[in-house]
Amino acid sequence: MAATTHTVSNQAPPLVGYDVYGGDRALTEGVERHLAPELRDEVGDELGLLGRAAGSAQAQEWGAQANENPPKLRTHDRYGNRIDEVEFHPAWHRLLGKAVSAGLTDAWGRPGGHLRRAAGFFVWSQAEAGHGCPVSMTHAAVPALRVDPELAAEWEPRLTSHVYEEGLRPAAQKAGVIFGMGMTEKQGGSDVRANTTAAKPLDAAGEYLLTGHKWFCSAPMSDGFLVLAQAPSGLSCFLVPRVLPDGSRNVFAIQRLKDKLGNRSNASSEVEFDGTWARRVGEEGRGVRTIIEMVAATRLDCVIGSAAVMRQALSQAVHHAEHRSAFGAKLIDQPLMRNVLADLALESEAATVLMLRLAAAYDAGTEQERAFLRLAVPAAKYWVTKRCTPMVAEALECLGGNGYVEESGLPRLLRESPLNSIWEGAGNVQALDVLRALQREPQALNAFLQEVGAARGADHRLDSAIKDLLTELADLNGIEARARRLVERMALVLQGSLLVRWAPPAVADAFCASRLGGDWGTAFGTLPHSLDLGAVVERARITG
Repeated sequence: MAATTHTVSNQAPPLVGYDVYGGDRALTEGVERHLAPELRDEVGDELGLLGRAAGSAQAQEWGAQANENPPKLRTHDRYGNRIDEVEFHPAWHRLLGKAVSAGLTDAWGRPGGHLRRAAGFFVWSQAEAGHGCPVSMTHAAVPALRVDPELAAEWEPRLTSHVYEEGLRPAAQKAGVIFGMGMTEKQGGSDVRANTTAAKPLDAAGEYLLTGHKWFCSAPMSDGFLVLAQAPSGLSCFLVPRVLPDGSRNVFAIQRLKDKLGNRSNASSEVEFDGTWARRVGEEGRGVRTIIEMVAATRLDCVIGSAAVMRQALSQAVHHAEHRSAFGAKLIDQPLMRNVLADLALESEAATVLMLRLAAAYDAGTEQERAFLRLAVPAAKYWVTKRCTPMVAEALECLGGNGYVEESGLPRLLRESPLNSIWEGAGNVQALDVLRALQREPQALNAFLQEVGAARGADHRLDSAIKDLLTELADLNGIEARARRLVERMALVLQGSLLVRWAPPAVADAFCASRLGGDWGTAFGTLPHSLDLGAVVERARITG
């Protein structure tokens, strides 16, 4: 066929070679807002380097390769010896190595550590989301291990290292390690108190042998795991190393890898313990209390991860609309497409500003901020992760048939989008967790209401939404059955308060009119036409 019959025109160029951090106004403004002034230059340079790497052709290729070549389980070597290893494509190791070297497992000891790490996790996850699982769990293991100062002194420097070393060796021989987690079992799922894995004490203090199974053990290639098992005094937390100090393999039989909807680059597994050596973390019978800080940190990462997927989907949609013409004009200039893009941009910015506020609360570390996080984290985890899938689906539709093709990258984002709503407790678990905090920790509600009340008087729709929320909170009738409704309103009011205080007027006005004022349809692209939609879309464009 003659080349002249195949002229390519009116197609958007690839979105490549851009700064994922510096090109995102909501993100850069939020980091500067919450960060101490003396850290802004250092952190800005750090995140700019990571942002340019995330937007590079190389990182995009790594992401594609890691998902096109998913991990493989090797249960035995050629001689029949049990090895239980997971083999990854080199691109996976490059992605994970970059994450570790960028400090995405090092938040707990650096100034502004949680904020800079959250922003970095948000940026680098846009290159590829699956490898974020071990990054998240390695970061989140630190507070759980700090329950035992001796264990923390041994393991924390390895967990927070900026050096990634692949391969299974004794942890003492590695400059940095990766951690996983094993909580759920076949018969219990989120009801971890129904776990049956047994922990038999050994003569040495704090040492046990575990027997049982884990239905979902993420990142089975990790160097160590925090797991829950039943000790004589009840459910307890344990550290399980993959390789023992003498170089022998701990008993860690990987039965199979999960064949998942998305998150294809990451390995999730079922494992069996049969005389597996473990070290207790914290007191016997207090396993949930010990591991809960790890769960809270990974829940925040679910919010960050969803916000990252949403932002990448928005970036792709806006980029396509900037370059594609239809009916005599660029798509981005068509009134109806502008409405859709503005609606998507609102959802993305609301998620971004919320995740940064939560990270800043971790850095503050005050009693007031800890109380605020007790409600805000599960509420945010519930709402932001649930908004991810419909938003990504709408962004995909902005590209039309091009978005339905694998090469666009949108199908991978769509498959990834439900994950964070399920991981670390699905929607009902989060909603019920909010109810427990409301009932048991009055200081948490006080801190939450003080936060949303900081914007009171600035927008009448926000004021009305706060009043309605207070009415709902005062009514305990049928509270469990309407927990989702309540938590949704809490999250929306919190997002509205943050946007009213910190976002441009056009963004705050559109959010309050639609999400709080009810002037909105049931699909994206149904914002009131009288709003300044052009300004909202312009803010969502990639700058620089």
